[in-house]
Amino acid sequence: MPTAETLERFIALVESNAHVEAVEQFYAADASMQENQSVPRVGRDLHVANERRVLAKAKSLSSMCVRPIFVNGDKVVIRWIFEFEWHDGTVTRMEELAYQRWVGERIEQETFFYDPAQRVPRPG
Repeated sequence: MPTAETLERFIALVESNAHVEAVEQFYAADASMQENQSVPRVGRDLHVANERRVLAKAKSLSSMCVRPIFVNGDKVVIRWIFEFEWHDGTVTRMEELAYQRWVGERIEQETFFYDPAQRVPRPG
């Protein structure tokens, strides 16, 4: 179960758009990450590579945690809003819930729930 301080450090990194660093610091080496009902990605290195790939496509990114954070033992739910500005001038606004299972101070399993229609970029 993560401490409140650990959760605040994790959220602060994500909100500062240090997504790669957040994965490196707070995910277990064998963590699984799943988008809606897609096949999970397994392994922190794969998560890091995916974050870098997405961030390379973005001109800018704004990340915001919408409070409150829900914690029940080793389960955590965080509501996020991400706003991407892509290099072609289009924008994507994503609102999602991250359902996490922590083991100690690291995320072992995470599933993101969001409306896939949000992924379609719109004019800036």
